[in-house]
Amino acid sequence: MQAYLFPGQGTQAPGMGKELFKKSKLAQAYFERGNDILGFSITDLMFNGSSEDLKQTKFAQPAIFLQSFVLTKIMGNKFKPDMVAGHSLGEISALAAVGSLDFESALRLIARRAAAMQKACEIENTGMAVVMGLYDVIVKDICKQIDGVVVPANYNAPNQVVISGEKHALKEACEKLRPGATRVFRLPVSGAFHSPYMEPIVEAYKLAIAETKFKNPNCPIYQNVTAGPTTDIELIKENLIDQLTHPVLWRQSILRMVEDGATEFTEIGPGNFLKRLVHSIDKNVKTFGIS
Repeated sequence: MQAYLFPGQGTQAPGMGKELFKKSKLAQAYFERGNDILGFSITDLMFNGSSEDLKQTKFAQPAIFLQSFVLTKIMGNKFKPDMVAGHSLGEISALAAVGSLDFESALRLIARRAAAMQKACEIENTGMAVVMGLYDVIVKDICKQIDGVVVPANYNAPNQVVISGEKHALKEACEKLRPGATRVFRLPVSGAFHSPYMEPIVEAYKLAIAETKFKNPNCPIYQNVTAGPTTDIELIKENLIDQLTHPVLWRQSILRMVEDGATEFTEIGPGNFLKRLVHSIDKNVKTFGIS
């Protein structure tokens, strides 16, 4: 069975989508329509912006979505998923790819999500870090010992957990985790995503979700907060809201997809982060990337 995966924030890079735009008239049409919907030139930022420009949540999220969505359209009839999943922001890309959201609705929802998250980032001095080489339970235990708010945000792969929180607490957690870990490093993101620090934007995001028209996806989506499949619109919306403040159960989602019959995983969008994660979770499945 074919599973398709959609990346989230952190996979953006200067020049992203530029070659795609040059080679495909279909890509040009979607990119230019994206500029009109957003009210600014996201393509200029994608093609010519710096890493610092694209690090900003309000730019990174629509840019990643645009590249992922356009790639599915260029694939045409070759895009035939039996199941999909998206990492954080990638859930909205996945929903658009399988017909639950149309292009404009998805992009407008992402713009509202990104703007709200950017605002939350500016309220508090927060960030995220990757911890490699330690079991989930150890990372979770040490986070609880810290004087301040720092929590597991992404359970990405065996012995790879991303933590999220206030910068002083995050620094202390990294110092305590470093001796037992193989590697600990900060992520180039502007806030503490998937943590209590996103709570101030939940109501605004609920409103954005309520004002967005969803349809049943044409295949199951495995959502971050449950690691399980669904095609139920109301459950999908609830899970999208909960995702703001709850950890991404990525490893658990991939294992469930394999259990449900997935044998091939294809990442669609910038980078190859998810492809590498899948390989580290289950070396017996085939992995591909389309960027």
